[in-house]
Amino acid sequence: MKRISFFACLILLFMQMSAAAADKPLIRFGIIPRYNPLVMYKRYQPIMDYLTAETPYRFELKISRDYPEAVRFLRDGTTQVSSLGDVTFAEASTQYNAVPILKPRNRDGVPYYRSAIIVRSDSPLKSIRELRGRTMAFGSPHSTSGNLIPRYLLWNNGIGLRDLKSFNNLQHHDAVAKAILKGQFDAGAVKDVVAEKYKTHGLRILAWSAPIPAVPLVVRKDAPPHVVKALTTALLKLDRKNPAHRKMMQTWDDEFRYGFAPATKEDYQGIFRMIRDIPHGCGIGCHK
Repeated sequence: MKRISFFACLILLFMQMSAAAADKPLIRFGIIPRYNPLVMYKRYQPIMDYLTAETPYRFELKISRDYPEAVRFLRDGTTQVSSLGDVTFAEASTQYNAVPILKPRNRDGVPYYRSAIIVRSDSPLKSIRELRGRTMAFGSPHSTSGNLIPRYLLWNNGIGLRDLKSFNNLQHHDAVAKAILKGQFDAGAVKDVVAEKYKTHGLRILAWSAPIPAVPLVVRKDAPPHVVKALTTALLKLDRKNPAHRKMMQTWDDEFRYGFAPATKEDYQGIFRMIRDIPHGCGIGCHK
């Protein structure tokens, strides 16, 4: 009987907490499609639960079908905050003055990440310059680490897309890594956490990019200040050195589990410059 009473109390408490959360104003949190939807929900829903518990709002995950849809959701007010890539933030900034508010830290505690060009472990390729005349897989055309940065890396090494034998844009970073493992392309471009994840599965990193400002959390320019303050306060107080925080964030997406730093538009000026610099268009230019 005591055991039944204990479980009954737990169920009652859960129902009370759920009812309290349901009474809070709803904030939809947008995410670009970095992985397949099931993986996305697994990695990002715990963050929504944390924000709902720590703020006066109920946060709901809104995963877009593609990168442009994430920008449209934020523009149209379907989402009130969104985790965009650097290139999609540049688009949102250009179209309607979207504002970056936070950027995630990496495992070293700094708000940067890198793009990697990967090959199979048994590939004969030893340098990025050897990609001339080879096949290559990129991420979405709107992806920073999967498209913009690797194209810039190739360009800086004297290789344009026309110098490749062929190339293709795949939807997700995981899809690029798996295509390389299957031998469908000679090389591919992914973000650092994906490159590290697949090293033990038979991939090798051919080249690293310079550090890139971490993917921003973005709001509309007219976002209510009290919503922005509640969100930033909840995320900035996370400390990866705090054992309780570190344990909680273990289930979060790899890019979000080390805490956050403030972000400004000036942090991404290098991305804007790269978009303008690459010949024949890239980033924003090739999407219009």
